Amino acid sequence: MSYIERIWNTQQGLEDRFRRIGRGRFGRVLRLARKPTYDEFVKSSWIVGIGIGIVGLIGFIVYYIWLKVPPIISDVLGI
Repeated sequence: MSYIERIWNTQQGLEDRFRRIGRGRFGRVLRLARKPTYDEFVKSSWIVGIGIGIVGLIGFIVYYIWLKVPPIISDVLGI
């Protein structure tokens, strides 16, 4: 098989794979998908931002407890 034939077969394989995207498991999702409106995008961004902030706050609280509680416990127990 020559170099050109291998390239052609590879190209055909890629094109076949992309043609099947609309008919596979995710085809219905792709057909129903649409670009969000500006309001939907803004609301989603706010919700995601608040979620990231809450997760960061929880992580900071755990880190602070991890730093401050062991010395207090060792002082109370006299270790």
